[in-house]
Amino acid sequence: MVQESGFKTWESRLKLYKTTLLLSYQSFGVVYGDLCTSPMYVYKSTFSGSLQLYEENQEIFGVLSLVFWTLTIIPLCKYIIFVLGADDNGEGGPFALYSLLCRRSKMGFLEGSHMGHEGFSSHDSSAPTKETRTSLLIKEFFEKHHSSRLVLLLVVLLGTSMVIGDGILTPTMSVLSAVYGIETKVPNLHENKALWSSCIIFNLFICARLYCGNCLCGLGGAFALQHCGTHRVGFLFAPILLAWLLCLGGVGIYNIFHWNPGVINALSPSYIYKFFQKAGKSGWSSLGGIVLCVTGAEAMFADLGHFSQLSLRIAFTVIVYPCLVLAYMGEAAYLSMHKEDLQRSFYKAIPEVIFWPVFLIATLATVVGSQAIISATFSIISQSRALGCFPRVKIVHTSNNIHGQIYIPEVNWILMLLCLAVVIGFRDTAMIGNAYGLAVVVVMFVTTLLMFLIISTVWNRNVFWALLFVLVFGFVELSYFSACLAKVHKGGWLPLVVSLLILSLMSTWHYGTSKKLAFEMENKVSLDSLLTLGSNLGITRVPGICLVYSDVTNGVPPMFAHFVTNFPAFHQILIFVTLQSLMIPKVPVGERFHFVRIGPPEFPLFRCIVRYGYKDVRDSHDLETHLIENMSRFLKCQVQSQEMAIIEANEKGTTGAGTRKVRFKINIEVSEEVEELMEAKEAGVAYMISNTSVKASEASSFLKKFAIDIVYGFLRRNSRCPATALGIPPASLIEVGMLYHV
Repeated sequence: MVQESGFKTWESRLKLYKTTLLLSYQSFGVVYGDLCTSPMYVYKSTFSGSLQLYEENQEIFGVLSLVFWTLTIIPLCKYIIFVLGADDNGEGGPFALYSLLCRRSKMGFLEGSHMGHEGFSSHDSSAPTKETRTSLLIKEFFEKHHSSRLVLLLVVLLGTSMVIGDGILTPTMSVLSAVYGIETKVPNLHENKALWSSCIIFNLFICARLYCGNCLCGLGGAFALQHCGTHRVGFLFAPILLAWLLCLGGVGIYNIFHWNPGVINALSPSYIYKFFQKAGKSGWSSLGGIVLCVTGAEAMFADLGHFSQLSLRIAFTVIVYPCLVLAYMGEAAYLSMHKEDLQRSFYKAIPEVIFWPVFLIATLATVVGSQAIISATFSIISQSRALGCFPRVKIVHTSNNIHGQIYIPEVNWILMLLCLAVVIGFRDTAMIGNAYGLAVVVVMFVTTLLMFLIISTVWNRNVFWALLFVLVFGFVELSYFSACLAKVHKGGWLPLVVSLLILSLMSTWHYGTSKKLAFEMENKVSLDSLLTLGSNLGITRVPGICLVYSDVTNGVPPMFAHFVTNFPAFHQILIFVTLQSLMIPKVPVGERFHFVRIGPPEFPLFRCIVRYGYKDVRDSHDLETHLIENMSRFLKCQVQSQEMAIIEANEKGTTGAGTRKVRFKINIEVSEEVEELMEAKEAGVAYMISNTSVKASEASSFLKKFAIDIVYGFLRRNSRCPATALGIPPASLIEVGMLYHV
């Protein structure tokens, strides 16, 4: 028995190791595309300014030392060691950190943000430990100051908007850098031809997303591929990135030994001091190009939910990090002997014999890298929409098995147009690099700020360690931020404008939605008033079920009272449905529906709250079926509770014969209710939803009128209508028009 148990333990460990290695392999095609294509443009962007080269190579070695230590400090130390550990039940990204903070304290500003795992059986991997005094003080500060919670939400939305901005700049920078490699072999190639080549690649890539959505949009679900038999999708992209990394590492080793083996000395941090001592202000300005070596580092954390901490750590430390270091060292070795090739050093450093194969792999790698960041953009927008911070858009789930595979047509086309506009408008990778660097640094610094709160309030560590984390990583990131900020006039304005525009739209949508909800809560009608009104009006009951959708969680929504006042009739069974988003990744299916009876037995009135996490898939087509099935279970569960009450009463002296009669009567009543529910379902299900127009009140300020009447009104008119988003069939829809003055 002991020997058999030991064999099973060994077998389970072997399976775990195999799964982890498989996830590590699949992560190459999803997570590291952007990070691994950065060697194409880092040195070119760094030396595109006023930084000059001298015979002693101190500038080249100084830049290499900065690149090496930046790769070591930010992706390796910050993300791989620390940030990956701040997962929210396996999920990563800005909203995962915000979710942790909301559940551990009242830092949340969104609806449902203070609802944690209360009532849920799912495991919370970040269960609270003993709180420190500093942790309590920080929590009390956010609880007392409403403005601090608003600022925290704006910081999260800023990071989110910058990631969306990356979705515009990453394809532009990567594809342009790859296409410009042709100029190495065709020196007389006109710039416009290179630009149009990039545009063609963009169009082919976007069209491929439309017609091959199951392949290209499915990268987010790579972690589950081995369970559903569709692992071929994940393996489609990983070989390209692995081949690219092997090319980078192999060419790097060749260049080191062939051109300048002494480049290894540049790994010493002393070269950084010598670099700034000699380059001065020009060296500081060059940081805006050096920071591009860590583009895509945030993707390791954002895509954590698709893999595991260990798999990402293995892939990065064993293959990605060494190959990138070798690539940068090799290019620096080549540059030290060929300073005239400064603007084309990456492609010039490739040996002539293997140039075209490497160029082909480079082009494919840029497409894969672009796919990864655009898929991440889809995921973030989906999360923002679920939490009421983004207008309603069409989300297509491209796989029945892998919930992470999503595609958003509207966002896809907008990204394509913006990418083409940036390519045609900027025409220069140096200016695009300035914009790209600023977006990257802001996203990383937002994560650093959120990690301060995570370390001190969630992990409950001494505030000294939280401050040390911010001081070390924040100092590095702010140094790069200052350099990027100085290049705002040279292209750095683009991510600021894009992110501020997205931030404004997200904030306005959330503000308008919250005002609409506040109006409904203030003008809701009590159930007693509705029943009294019904008896006075002589309400007629219509066969069937009516699902009344609203955001009101108690009482009767004003639009239903408005409807009954004008049309005194409603269906045989009435269910008020509220879709509620919680600040947790996923809600267990068995705990998604929460029913309560809100009327007397003669009036079958019920309330149903349907709970979703920010990573849950909202399958609107199956909602009606699941809702009625769960309601049937709810009615049957009521029998068990009443029987338990009878048993308790029996133990206190109730006679057995009386107990049997009461129990028999209850069973008959519940059977009749379940049968009535099924008959009502057969008669038909109607859906009632409000078609509201939100206007600012006359006493509102000009800014509020502009935000509500113009911006929020424009977004509501041009976003998907609620009925379409919920998948309600038009023949069964009842829309109630109302005007809200907020």
